[in-house]
Amino acid sequence: MRSRRLYQIVKTFLNYGLDELLPAKKTPLIAKIARFSLFWLRNKHKNQPIERRFRLAIEALGPVFIKFGQMLSTRRDLLSPELAAELAQLQDQVEAFDGEQAKAIIIDAMGEELFNQHFIDFDSTPLASASIAQVHTATYVNGSNAEQQQQEVVIKVIRPKIERIINADLKVMHTFASLVSRFYSQGKRLRPVEVVAEYRKTITDELDLLRETANAIQLNRNFVDDKVLYVPEVHSEFCYKNVMVMERIYGIGVGDIAELNNQGVNMQLLAERGVEVFFTQVFRDSFFHADMHPGNVFVDATDPQDPTWIAIDCGIVGTLNKEDKRYLAENFVAFFNRDYHKVAQLHVDSGWVPANTSVDEFEFAIRTVCEPIFEKPLAEISFGQVLVNLFNTARRFNMEVQPQLVLLQKTLLYIEGLGRQLYPQLDLWKTAKPFLEDWVKQQMGPKALFNSVKDNLPFWSEKLPELPNLVYDYLKMGKESALAQQTLLAQLQQQQQKQHQRLTYSIFAATLFIGAILLHTDDQTVMSVSLLLPALLCFGLAIKK
Repeated sequence: MRSRRLYQIVKTFLNYGLDELLPAKKTPLIAKIARFSLFWLRNKHKNQPIERRFRLAIEALGPVFIKFGQMLSTRRDLLSPELAAELAQLQDQVEAFDGEQAKAIIIDAMGEELFNQHFIDFDSTPLASASIAQVHTATYVNGSNAEQQQQEVVIKVIRPKIERIINADLKVMHTFASLVSRFYSQGKRLRPVEVVAEYRKTITDELDLLRETANAIQLNRNFVDDKVLYVPEVHSEFCYKNVMVMERIYGIGVGDIAELNNQGVNMQLLAERGVEVFFTQVFRDSFFHADMHPGNVFVDATDPQDPTWIAIDCGIVGTLNKEDKRYLAENFVAFFNRDYHKVAQLHVDSGWVPANTSVDEFEFAIRTVCEPIFEKPLAEISFGQVLVNLFNTARRFNMEVQPQLVLLQKTLLYIEGLGRQLYPQLDLWKTAKPFLEDWVKQQMGPKALFNSVKDNLPFWSEKLPELPNLVYDYLKMGKESALAQQTLLAQLQQQQQKQHQRLTYSIFAATLFIGAILLHTDDQTVMSVSLLLPALLCFGLAIKK
């Protein structure tokens, strides 16, 4: 299967002329032989720019490559603007697999009796189909016949045999990535092998719907009392590795601007709430939906003047630890205030760039990139692009790309793009700055100290009754430790004294022995013997000591 798939991929690449990406002077011999051997496979799209041909080839190769292209489109720090724009056009609508086969997978996962007992009106025609899975509608039935409750649900099903296909394609991707890294002039900068490794982790996580179930439950819990975001309820008792059941939602696709306007939705409030959703997830919860592209976001316009965001497909989430959150927030605030020296220093302090980095040189590089941006009106500045520029600049100073920051960058670009699409006048800087400044104040100063004491008070209260015993044990341990140290010191002193005596006897014995040798002549034998005997005695005492 792998060799057949490899031929399909090579054929597609050649039909779209992607071999032009390999520089003529550095093209490996094996590639030249392959090109010559497959002479009948010619570029059929010569009139199209190379970036468009790359996107068309990705689409032709099917779901796995489409998903890869979608992920790659978010790495604008690695791609040319033209290629990134082309890849951004990749759609989630993928050819569906047979609905009856999907039903068979569901029954196999939960059992026929359980399925028939709780699910009716299963629609074999998919509601939507994506690269990894597709969803079908059904009605969930709960309770006895007398008190029966019904709820519309959607059932998500992983594509059959998709894992085997993904693994085969990933091996081929890795082979191509290695070739690009070695022979393409921009290979080192693009780091294709690392990109494929990142994609492997992402797509492997998405294959496990139990992981997505847990993510959805957590996100729902985080916003249960909040009007800005709604995450559909998950029926976890019917969720498995390849099947997931959740509440069906009705909303307007966030990309359907015409319908949102027809409904009279307050677009400014909706855009600002999108920003609030992002920063709340990142800085309050440290747990954010990292795949909020238009296909996964809807709007509840029941009250057009009080719209709510709806997020689905929680397979990819990002997290930040406390240190990353603090440094990131301080970086943002420093950018708002154009304090580039602090931005540079924060990158060094956080360990994002090496400790020996010159802060002054780094500051100058950041200023060079960002000052022209700030000459524009704030409403025209892309916050996400500033973040991309920052990471690009930092990479010149050997910054190691943090996976959680790549996800955050991708999510911010999505959110900002959606926000500006909804409300072009959106000033993301103005919307985000008060939120970030307030968060930084909460993390430092008297308020932060009070919150820390309040958070730790239950623990301290629990340990307070044990305090006298802990103090007694500490003092007792200290006393015992002091006695042990005194005993050890006495032993060391005694040992040192013995060593000193042994050394004295040895020196004296050696002196007598040497004197005996010097005096050992025919007329002085008696005197030499008289010196030799005390010397032997001193050696014996030294050994005994």
